[in-house]
Amino acid sequence: MSAITPAPATPKGAREVLSLLNPAPAWKREFAGYGQEKFLKDLLAGVTVAIVALPLALAFGVVSGAGATAGVITAIIAGLVAAVFGGSRYQVTGPTGAMTVVLLPIISQYGMTQVYVIGIMAGLMLVVIGLARLGRVIDRIPWPVITGFTNGIAVIIALQQVPAALGLKAPHGETILPTTWAVVQDFLARPHWAPLGLTLVSFGIMLLWPRVTTRVPAGIVALLVVTGAATALHLDVPRISDIPKGLTLPHLPALSFSELPALVGPAVSVALLAGIESLLSAIVADGMARVRDYRPNRELVGQGLANIVSPLFGGIPSTGAIARTAVGVKSGAQTRMTAIIHAAVLLVIVLSLGRYAALVPLAVLSGILLNTAYRMFEVDAVKALRRSTKSDFVTMLATMGVTVVFDLILAIEIGLLVAGLLFIQRLVHTPTLHEMDIDRNAPREANVELLKERVLAFRVDGPLFFAVSGRMLEHLTSQQEVDVIVLRMRRATSLDASGAHALEAIFDDLTGRHIKLLFSGLQDQPRALLRRMDLYGKLTTGGEHDFEGTTDAITHAWSHVHRRVQGHPWPA
Repeated sequence: MSAITPAPATPKGAREVLSLLNPAPAWKREFAGYGQEKFLKDLLAGVTVAIVALPLALAFGVVSGAGATAGVITAIIAGLVAAVFGGSRYQVTGPTGAMTVVLLPIISQYGMTQVYVIGIMAGLMLVVIGLARLGRVIDRIPWPVITGFTNGIAVIIALQQVPAALGLKAPHGETILPTTWAVVQDFLARPHWAPLGLTLVSFGIMLLWPRVTTRVPAGIVALLVVTGAATALHLDVPRISDIPKGLTLPHLPALSFSELPALVGPAVSVALLAGIESLLSAIVADGMARVRDYRPNRELVGQGLANIVSPLFGGIPSTGAIARTAVGVKSGAQTRMTAIIHAAVLLVIVLSLGRYAALVPLAVLSGILLNTAYRMFEVDAVKALRRSTKSDFVTMLATMGVTVVFDLILAIEIGLLVAGLLFIQRLVHTPTLHEMDIDRNAPREANVELLKERVLAFRVDGPLFFAVSGRMLEHLTSQQEVDVIVLRMRRATSLDASGAHALEAIFDDLTGRHIKLLFSGLQDQPRALLRRMDLYGKLTTGGEHDFEGTTDAITHAWSHVHRRVQGHPWPA
C-alpha cells in the first residue's frame, strides 16, 4: 500500500497575502455580537452620512472636471467596495477635495478616458503597497508635513471655487494661481453678480445653519434653498448637468499600452494621496471613537480595490473622506455597515431624484466647498506649530507653499526633505559629546590630579551617523597634551558607516599623536557594524580596549599614564 503524499502547505507569506485579500476574518471579528440595536444605529448613521455626502459628491465631481455624475458614482461604488474590503470599521470613502486638487490638472492634460486608467493603475499600486505591508510607513509622515499639506489643500479648494462663484468657466491650466487670476480679470471686465450672490448665500447657510440645528445637514439645506431661489427667480446661472437614472454596466476604459509609461507618474501621485488621506481618516475616526482598531495594510488593499472597481463604472479616484467619516462616528456608527448603507441610500437617491440635478446651480456647490475649505484649514495647528520649534513651523510653511504653487506629491516630498534636513541640523547642533568627571571612576592607587591632567573621558549621547560624526571628529582630534581618551558609548545605540569611518579617523589621528583611545559600554549594534567593516580589531586593539564599564576603562587608562610618567616609550 503506497503512502499518501500530503499536500504542500501554503507558504506563510502567501497566507498573509491571502488574509489581506479576504475580508471574512475582519467581518467576523467586527460583527461578533451584532444585533438589532447596533444595526439601527448603523442605519441612522448611514442615512445621515448619505445626506451629507450627496452635495459633496456632486460638488467634488464638478470641481474635479469629471462632472457631477462621476462624483456620485464614485461615492456609491468606491464607498461600497472600500467598506467591504477595507481595514477600518468607520471609514466612509468617496470623492474628496484633496483628490480633486490632483485630478483637475490630470484631466486637463490627459482627458477623462485616461483618468479612468490612472485610477485603475493607482488602485493596483495601493493593493501592492498594502500586500507588501507598508501601511505603517505611510502613516508615519511628520505632523508639520501633514498640517502644511492639509492647509495647502484647503487653500486650493477655496481657489477652485472662484470660477463657479463668479459664474465663469475656469481656463485650462495645471496650476491654480494663474487660472484663478485669469478668472478674476474676466469677471472684473464683465461682472455678473447673481452667481456670486448665490455662492455667498450658500456659504452663509453652511456656516450658520449648524447653530440652528444639526439634525438636518447644512449641505442639504443650502442645496434646497439656493436651488429653489434660483429656480423661482429664473436666474440665468450655470447649473450642473443631469444625472443618469441608473448605473452603467461596468466596462474597461480604452487603453493604449504605448501611453501607459506617461501615466505612471500621475498614477503614483493618486495612489500616494489616496493612501495617505485614507490612513489619516482612519486614524481620526479611531481617535473620535476612542478605539485603536483600524488595520492600515488591509485599509490600503480596500482602497486599492475601490479605485480599481470605481473607474469601471465611470467613477473617479477616491479616498477615505475625513468629513463624512467623522459624521458617521458622531452619528453613532458601530461598524462598516454604516458606509455600506450610505452607498445604498445614495443609489436610491440617484435612481429616484437624479433628474432634478439639472436644476442645481454650480454656485450652491461653490458655497458648500468654500465652507469645506474654511473648516479644513487648521488654524489651531498653525498656532501650535508657530509656538513650537522654528524647524517644525518652517516645514509646515514649505509644505503648504509647495502644495499651493506646484502639486501635492511634490509638497510631501519637499516637506519630508525639509523636515529631514532640519532634524539633521538640530542633531548636529545638539551636543553629542559630554566631558565626564573621572574622579568617581579613578582607581585607589591613582594620582587623581595627574589622572585628570593626562586622561579625558567623554560620554557619547545619541546615534553616531553621518550628520554628527564630523563634529565629533573635529572635537576629539583637537585634544592636546593627554595620554588617553575614553569614549563611553553606552548611550550610542546605533552607528552607521560614516560614524564608523569617523571613529577610524579619530583613532588614526590620536595614534599618530601617541594618544590611546579606549571604549566602554560599546553596544551590540555598533560593535557588530565595526566587526563587519573589519574595524573592531583595529580600534579596540584586538578587543583589549573594549571595556564593559567606564571604571574599568579609567583603571586601564591609569596604567598607561603610570607607565608613561615612568619613562616607558610609546606604546606605553
